[in-house]
Amino acid sequence: MLDILLMPFMLRAMIAGLLVAFMGSALGVFVVQRKMSFLGDGLAHAAFGGVALGLLLAVEPLAVAVPFTLLVSLAITWVKEKTRLEQDTSIGIFFAVSVALGVVFLAMKENFAADAYSYLFGSILAVGTNDLVASAVMAAVTLFSLVRCWKRWAYSTFDAELAAADRVKTKRDEYLLNALVSMVIVLSIKLVGIVLIASFLVIPAATAKLVARTFADMTKLSVIFGLFGALFGIVFSVIFDLPSGAVIILVSALIFAFTALIARFMNR
Repeated sequence: MLDILLMPFMLRAMIAGLLVAFMGSALGVFVVQRKMSFLGDGLAHAAFGGVALGLLLAVEPLAVAVPFTLLVSLAITWVKEKTRLEQDTSIGIFFAVSVALGVVFLAMKENFAADAYSYLFGSILAVGTNDLVASAVMAAVTLFSLVRCWKRWAYSTFDAELAAADRVKTKRDEYLLNALVSMVIVLSIKLVGIVLIASFLVIPAATAKLVARTFADMTKLSVIFGLFGALFGIVFSVIFDLPSGAVIILVSALIFAFTALIARFMNR
């Protein structure tokens, strides 16, 4: 088993998994605290439309999914800002349109099932060197953004109106945050899969919220829980020969359940 874990493809998968877990769990605290969990689902299904278009055009699917998902995330934010529609309504619209486009694109391509399956449910073997490099670059961008913007994002997360009155550029920050979330979602596809990406963002942050006393503590704990879930999820998926994405989510859910029990016991 140790020999398998030390094979190059497994090392790539674990490194990519840890990088993606860091990004997802760090940004996930804003998703959870701002009650934007539905955004993860919406952008994941937008990524499905981009992946399907890439498969149809016979080009690297993620190369198409990145700009496709980014445009959808910016469009969702624009509709929220410029119309009277709530964010969940605009997400629902783009969610439905993206899925419909994805279905149409796949219907136009023959023998798509094998390719589509790995993107829908994730695959350790699908993680290549280019994916690892892209994950590392995006992790660096995410870390830089958090260092520069965390205080502003935290401020507007708890009181957007007061932050705006205090000359914090809340609208610009919302576009930036949504764009980062969309990029993390696209980079997570090969590891976790489109179907499970939203949980990858939400569960570590929700777990941290159960026990954290401050938002800063919630951010740190979310990253720790996310890293543990990804690492042990990948290892267990190899041991039991199961899909990596599903096992990562199940391990994260077990961590959530255990933490919830501890939090309930401590609050008695």
